[in-house]
Amino acid sequence: MALMPVADALRAVLDGASALPEEMIALDDARGRVLARDLTAMRSQPPADMSAMDGYAVRAADATLSARLTVIGEVAAGRPFARTMQPGEAVRIFTGGVIPNGADAIVIQEDATRDGDTVTVNEAASAGRHIRRAGIDFREGDVLLKTSHRLLDRDLALAASMNHPVLPVFRRPKVAMLATGDELVMPGSAPDPGQIVYSNGFALRALARDQGADVIDLGIARDTVDDTASAIRRAIEAGADILVTTGGASVGDHDLVKQALEREGVAIGFWKIAMRPGKPMMHGRRGAMRVLGLPGNPVSSYVCAILFMAPLIRALTGRTDIAWPVHDAVLGREVPANDQREDYLRAALQERPGSVPVAVPVSNQDSSLMANLTRADALLIRPPHAPSAAAGVPCKVLRLPA
Repeated sequence: MALMPVADALRAVLDGASALPEEMIALDDARGRVLARDLTAMRSQPPADMSAMDGYAVRAADATLSARLTVIGEVAAGRPFARTMQPGEAVRIFTGGVIPNGADAIVIQEDATRDGDTVTVNEAASAGRHIRRAGIDFREGDVLLKTSHRLLDRDLALAASMNHPVLPVFRRPKVAMLATGDELVMPGSAPDPGQIVYSNGFALRALARDQGADVIDLGIARDTVDDTASAIRRAIEAGADILVTTGGASVGDHDLVKQALEREGVAIGFWKIAMRPGKPMMHGRRGAMRVLGLPGNPVSSYVCAILFMAPLIRALTGRTDIAWPVHDAVLGREVPANDQREDYLRAALQERPGSVPVAVPVSNQDSSLMANLTRADALLIRPPHAPSAAAGVPCKVLRLPA
């Protein structure tokens, strides 16, 4: 079977992937979620002309230099003045107070002298000065947040000001994660000879949540078709949108994931990609559930998750920035010619103000070395059959999550 190019594999993974159905959620739960509909202001902000300063609401025509005006009342935020001001009158007003009818300017308190019920103007007022006009921020009916926008913290304040207590967002995809392998034990255990501490799932679950998914941890399946198939059924019964398996995706006698998936009705779309690390990756479908079978080596599984799992989650959450962004850089040291596979080399980035960063590949690219992955800032992309390249040559990098 020919190895599938990375770009073709990504197209296959994303084929038909679109935003999940809409749901309504409270503002406090909406950070990071993706809007399912345009959000329209239900009110104007501010709803009326308001004072931007503490001082006195006046008629500009009356508030000439040294004018003496009669103070007839007071306006605080939330307590408007009841009647229309007449010539020669002023109203004490505080920031956020509604401008009284008849007033068209504010004399700030630093420019006025109060003596009982009289205020003397020490700097002439001009019409409109220190007044926030109704709707200066936004008006009722304005569309301020668009469909497919991923909500930031400050967007929640805007939505609240627009008078929305709940927001329409796309449902989070449910991502079920299953590790496989008799050799795996949980962190904190005392591994027997031949056993290793399970690590892949912790990074993959964190990445999935960061991309907007709800995660179902299916634990570790033993190296039998029955145990693996039983875990796959649990994902199906839980209504998983994506099933991610790690390990058991290669061609050894104990790599049983493909058999178990097919027994549970998963149609395998591809198996093996022309990439390094991550060659033995699978993709399949069972109805609406999409399956990603990631390799067991920690770096391989993480690179595949960045390239395929994260974009698939983004597509299902309704985001428009689906593919992981690629950036320009220059090589920090020489790299050898490449073979038919696309390489994703762990690299440290040396930032240069005013220029693209320098990407320095780590010295050992073995796919089992997690320490090198944590020291990397990016994946240096080397296309298939790329010739050797010297330090200083332009290159492309995919920045890892910070």
